[in-house]
Amino acid sequence: MSKIRTRFAPSPTGYMHVGNLRTALYAYLIAKHEGGDFILRIEDTDQERYVEGAVDVIFKTLRDTGLIHDEGPDVGGAFGPYVQSERRDLYKQYALELVEKKEAYYCFCTKERLDMLRDNAEAQKKPFKYDKHCCALSVEEVEENLKKGLPYVIRQNNPTEGVTKFEDVIYGTISVDNEELEDMVLLKSDGLPTYNFANVVDDHLMEITHVVRGSEYLSSSPKYNRLYEAFGWNVPVYVHCPPIMKDAQHKLSKRTGDASFEDLLEKGYLKEAVMNYISLLGWNPGTTQEIFSLEELVEIFNYKNINKSPAIFDSEKLRWMNGEYLKMMPLEEFHTLALPYILKDIKEKPLNTMKIAEILHNRVEVLAEIEGQLDFFYALPEYSIELYTHKKMKTDSAVALSSLETILPVLENIPEDAWTLENLHEIVLNKVKELGLKNGQMLWPIRTALSGKQFTPGGAFEAADILGKTESLERIRIGMDLLKKELQ
Repeated sequence: MSKIRTRFAPSPTGYMHVGNLRTALYAYLIAKHEGGDFILRIEDTDQERYVEGAVDVIFKTLRDTGLIHDEGPDVGGAFGPYVQSERRDLYKQYALELVEKKEAYYCFCTKERLDMLRDNAEAQKKPFKYDKHCCALSVEEVEENLKKGLPYVIRQNNPTEGVTKFEDVIYGTISVDNEELEDMVLLKSDGLPTYNFANVVDDHLMEITHVVRGSEYLSSSPKYNRLYEAFGWNVPVYVHCPPIMKDAQHKLSKRTGDASFEDLLEKGYLKEAVMNYISLLGWNPGTTQEIFSLEELVEIFNYKNINKSPAIFDSEKLRWMNGEYLKMMPLEEFHTLALPYILKDIKEKPLNTMKIAEILHNRVEVLAEIEGQLDFFYALPEYSIELYTHKKMKTDSAVALSSLETILPVLENIPEDAWTLENLHEIVLNKVKELGLKNGQMLWPIRTALSGKQFTPGGAFEAADILGKTESLERIRIGMDLLKKELQ
């Protein structure tokens, strides 16, 4: 068997959609699983959609995710150039070859005539299909129009009878009645090829063996196959991937506000977790394992296990997976990643950020959710006295005041250099036991006094340890004053 060669061929439109990234990942895995080559090709023939800087986004995303291409615009290779606009002259040569073979023809129809055909199709509630008007032009008529300099496109000449079939690895045999095939434009009036035509020519010339793309291209594949057959070229293995849905009815789409890869990173997701999750959108390894490194995916990936059914993008599942990655991370690495988010809350306050990171390490699923959890470390917020009442903790304002009045002198007697998490834990719980209280009757009032919040990462001891003795005692006194005023 010849060496497997796959390609990722994005259009530079400004961002990396999750579906695009999955296509790149699957193409990479198919090639690398068999020791093949992964090629990057930039498809910029649609100049209206071109976004400045978008090619850099593509390069950066592939680099950051570890999908390193063997050939491409930035690294070169034996089959370049790897940017379609730089291959412009090539496509016309192949389009004219098809005209010679009567597999394509010049079309001189004006925009007005095409608009009329579309309006007629719409009025009859039929899909628009070009009526082959120019296919009937004689060689002399074509020559005359070309001499006049009339604008033209070159269209594929598809049959109107019979059936075209093709094999897809995932969806099996697909059959299409030829009368449904559109004579698609191959070469536009500006001399650039259409996406569909350039794909076929480039995939052949670059010796691509496996074409990975979304299932939305299934309907175009018969037209691609007819081009391969017209040229006498081998048809590649087609791997059409199921759509990624946000729910049962709606496809995931950046246009409707769904997250791109860059958006997910900005929200605090790890690229490794995102790639792991994307790998499972439409494919499964046949085992219960869900956490995979890229190297493990290369080892076990079998594209024949890709599903036909749509994949639902489950944000909660992605959050869980991201949390698992964070937990597996060494504390020092987690601290580095979490620090920008921690500093947004504690600002310039000189606190031990490593201790804060340690509290967060096993509690955070997405880094961006850190912001807003730690602001009490910077300043005690104004809070409702009702926070001291907690049914499950068996505490109310009276119990809370009694507990704080009891524990304050105990805490005051702890030397500054002995104010540690371990000592606080031991000393306070010994006092709770001595008093015959439930743990919550002491710890909930302390935590409330220290944070002024109903929910905090970590409990009373962690908060007191990080805030330090002086500020912890000051906050407990403030809490006691509030409780006294309410109970007077």
